[in-house]
Amino acid sequence: MGCWKGPVSHGWIYPTVIICANGFFTTMRPSESFLTPYLTGPDKNLTIEEVTNQILPVWTYSYLALLFPVFLLTDYVRYKPVLLLQGSSLIVTWLLLLFAHGVVAMQVVEFFYGMVTATEVAYYAYIYSVVSTQHYQRVTSYCRSVTLVAATVAAVLGQLLVSLAHVSYFYLNAMTLASVSVAFLCAFFLPMPQRSMFFHRKDGPEPLPGPDKGLAAGTAHSPSSCPQERSPEAAARGPSPQPQAGNARPQGHMLSVLLQLGRDLRDCYGSRKLLYWSLWWALATAGFNQVVNYVQVLWDLRAPSHSSAVYNGAVEAIATFLGSATSMAVGYVKVNWDLSGELALAIFSALDAGSLLLMHFTDNIWACYAGYLAFKACYMLLITIAT
Repeated sequence: MGCWKGPVSHGWIYPTVIICANGFFTTMRPSESFLTPYLTGPDKNLTIEEVTNQILPVWTYSYLALLFPVFLLTDYVRYKPVLLLQGSSLIVTWLLLLFAHGVVAMQVVEFFYGMVTATEVAYYAYIYSVVSTQHYQRVTSYCRSVTLVAATVAAVLGQLLVSLAHVSYFYLNAMTLASVSVAFLCAFFLPMPQRSMFFHRKDGPEPLPGPDKGLAAGTAHSPSSCPQERSPEAAARGPSPQPQAGNARPQGHMLSVLLQLGRDLRDCYGSRKLLYWSLWWALATAGFNQVVNYVQVLWDLRAPSHSSAVYNGAVEAIATFLGSATSMAVGYVKVNWDLSGELALAIFSALDAGSLLLMHFTDNIWACYAGYLAFKACYMLLITIAT
């Protein structure tokens, strides 16, 4: 048994398959496109004002508060425990959505969902700690693609069940609970990494994937970020020399980790170009998260779910497909982004702003849907260019 476990855990196929299975079932949430109709419907009987002003903002602030400590915890405990934390948080989230009632209970739901999104860093960083650098491009494409496929399948499935089979939102949430429970079980079968970016660095003949993984982790919420984002010069340098922590006290090791973080930040953001692209990235991602968080509220105002047909799932499926198509198209366009990147940034950012204005001022639900499709496609295109 031990002889079998060694080769499997040190290969790249086994952990890639398991992490992809985890990503698929984590993202396979057919009820997510119908959260606002579910909360304001007969199952929860909440008002649209309570959802907008008291419930949804909890996710924003909890995600912000948890992101940095979870990032450090992810590195310290070497990813797998954080994936288990993400799985348990998903299960708690959907158990509360199914069986709890009231504003306070739904605020607790949003807090646990903030934990879920903050711990996504572990999913996008884990694989680079257990496979060699020669497999980075392949495993990255697998991990990214499987989440896009799962999101599309979930949205289409949810829409079909609602429109054709007239399945209630409660049972959609039950299906989501089953899916995230499978994802939680998958995380148990992941091999435990022996290295990480800061706390468990291991210098060797092969460049350590830590810095690449760190960049992917810092942009984990964006579907277009990849571990290959690091410059060739940085890749050639390999990992920075680290003091040997074996004979040092824990306090000294922690200090060395913080110093390494400071050096990495200084090296990364010493470039003015990288600084303003990163600033755009942060602002654009914050805006994107806000739109995704509240767009269902807007749709419910334009076409109330209790008296109109709801096509949220179909719109999300098309938006995901357009986003992945535009992201893929960037790789085939022969453009010097050093020269044309800022122009593309300005043009498509203006289109994004126009889409948001259209969604705000129109009373037509189909125009709202079209504005959201354009907004998400432009965002995915721009975030890929930024990468």
